[in-house]
Amino acid sequence: MLYGAPRREKARIDSHDVHGPATAPLRASVMSPADFQRDSTIDETEVARFSAIAAEWWDPRGKMAMLHRFNPVRLAFIKETACRQFGRSIKARDALCGLRILDIGCGAGILSEPLARLGAQVVGADPSTANIAAAKLHAEQAGLSIDYRATTIAALADDGERFDLVLAMEVVEHVADVGLFVRRCAEIVQPGGIMAVATINRTLKSFALAIVGAEYLLRWLPRGTHRWEKFVTPDELATALEDCGLAVIDETGMNYELLADRWCLSSDMDVNYMMIAQKPSDV
Repeated sequence: MLYGAPRREKARIDSHDVHGPATAPLRASVMSPADFQRDSTIDETEVARFSAIAAEWWDPRGKMAMLHRFNPVRLAFIKETACRQFGRSIKARDALCGLRILDIGCGAGILSEPLARLGAQVVGADPSTANIAAAKLHAEQAGLSIDYRATTIAALADDGERFDLVLAMEVVEHVADVGLFVRRCAEIVQPGGIMAVATINRTLKSFALAIVGAEYLLRWLPRGTHRWEKFVTPDELATALEDCGLAVIDETGMNYELLADRWCLSSDMDVNYMMIAQKPSDV
């Protein structure tokens, strides 16, 4: 099943509760200069910005409130896609059991935790040690086993890690080099595996809604969270994925319905959107 209206012909490849906020003090620390030099996709300014609010990730009424609000929508899309691609029953409580998933740029684990509850073996990676500290604390309080690491995509790729599903949710608009970041992510996708990317389109509409509206008028996000020039269009993202040997198999927009006060999937990809790509099984 495809969500939304495709903007280009897609290649197809056949394939078989939120708990309370953490209360322990967290240092707004990041990785060492040597770590950053190893991964030129990392934007140190962006890492520092999210490190500074690490203790607030799990507050559903705090600075990450909107992330909590649309997390169920992106989780449902990821779950349905994974079940379809890997031949799982979407109704099973452990629908993702046996799948190894990387949540790159995991923050404090808002998406990693529900994936673990669905049975997946989750590795949550983030270059911010403060975010990882918050993630580990919250997972321990929730009784979940998640492999959280303060590391980068380059380090994971250089170590030969492999995953059935690589997630880059709201990450590519914060990296220093989108093409390089996608290439390193593609390296660690298992043959037949998939990569899911969620990001923001670079349009006048996204400037008005995602920056002026969300950050300055409605205060849904801290000011300075996004820079419009770093947003990535669907065509740019699809090209980056395809240049790495991945085939785009699905895409969808994700919009906020003001009157219903909810997020939903949509054919409108002018602002928020998600894209799924698969690595051929014969590589």
